[in-house]
Amino acid sequence: MALTVSETLSVGRAAKRRQIWSVGGGKGGIGKSLIAASLGWQLARMGQRVVLVDADLGGANLHTCLGLPSPARTLADFIQRRLDTIEEALTETGAPGLRLLSGAGDLLTAANIKHMQKVRVLNKIRGLDVDVVLIDIGAGTSFNSLDFFLLSDVAVLAVVPEPSSIENGYRFIKSALYRRLRAAAPHAGVRNLVDTALDPKNDLGLRTPVDLVARVEQEDVEAAAALRREMGSFHPRFVINEVRDDRDVAIGHQLVAACGRHLGLRASYAGYVHFEDAVWRAVRRRRLFMADAPTSRAAEEIRQLTRGLLKGETLGPGY
Repeated sequence: MALTVSETLSVGRAAKRRQIWSVGGGKGGIGKSLIAASLGWQLARMGQRVVLVDADLGGANLHTCLGLPSPARTLADFIQRRLDTIEEALTETGAPGLRLLSGAGDLLTAANIKHMQKVRVLNKIRGLDVDVVLIDIGAGTSFNSLDFFLLSDVAVLAVVPEPSSIENGYRFIKSALYRRLRAAAPHAGVRNLVDTALDPKNDLGLRTPVDLVARVEQEDVEAAAALRREMGSFHPRFVINEVRDDRDVAIGHQLVAACGRHLGLRASYAGYVHFEDAVWRAVRRRRLFMADAPTSRAAEEIRQLTRGLLKGETLGPGY
């Protein structure tokens, strides 16, 4: 079930404004959690108060990227109401300014939490008293993954230079966009059209979100305007991980162009991180490479990526 308009607005409002960042990915094994942990660590080094949230509710492993044992208290304890507040589930990481809200690696039911449980979790995460909440989202396009991604002010999509990852990353953005449009639909008729558009072989010939909005406009001009506003305010950012040569760097620009051409979205290219032996050596030692190999090229690229995301900078075609 999609969030209703009122629920979406409720999740999006907080007593005190802070930024929500997320790192998603269309498939597993692309270094998404490592990028999330590295961004969180670097933000804390820059003086930000940060909570890392492991939102892979059925297979949490973000703590291993930070070199931590399995936390005693997790998001599962809050979901199951064994804790009164979400703050009680936070774990100190040993890095000043950086705390972890671990997911539920051993609770299969957490991967399929009920709708109202999810709304409660999203609201509490939005209300954490920090500068940046950085969410590591589970792989794939489940509603849980998409809703955590759509909660974000800064939505990052990690991709590696492999055809399956590139294709899955594009599909993730497309699915997130349709999920967002469905949540913004003012009535059932528009929601039905969004559902129809999700089928690429639908009888109405709706092949792209632009087609969908044009069809909605034929029946409801105000609803079409609402959908256009949602499309206009959705700005996913791509990060290419495990880059090995200039051809890999170019993939980010290609994805941005594809989103504009086929989805009508103004996506951007946030940066890239090279493949480096220092990274996997640190992973094998259960240490974050940002601390273990701070002079490595990958560590410097994470620092540049973090600064760029804070400032809203993007990579132009010359990079």
